[in-house]
Amino acid sequence: MNINWNITPVPAPRMTQSDKWNTRPIVARYFAFRDEVGYLIKNTPLKEIDTLNVDFYIPMPKSWSKMKRKVLINTKHKQKPDLDNLVKALLDSIFRDGDDSQVCSIRAKKFWAENGRIEIII
Repeated sequence: MNINWNITPVPAPRMTQSDKWNTRPIVARYFAFRDEVGYLIKNTPLKEIDTLNVDFYIPMPKSWSKMKRKVLINTKHKQKPDLDNLVKALLDSIFRDGDDSQVCSIRAKKFWAENGRIEIII
């Protein structure tokens, strides 16, 4: 079963005490991402998984030339955001109750794309 979400992946930020009253833009994007993933998983069986296969597609910057975009589309993404932070944000979004201990295996990759998306294979 494949699940494709047309949502730009967002990494989990390092939270500080001041984020409770002075929300930084990265924290606001993370909470919006978490809420959107929470809405998207309502009709999917992701709560009962133990193995996660996920591909993150990171959107290319608008400032890149058309030639550079053509060369790099669907190639490996080797820049920030880090893969472990993307996985953490996704797991935190799927398991809002904090019980992601049932996931025992994760295979994750990140690629360049025109538009951001997340593909999950169950």
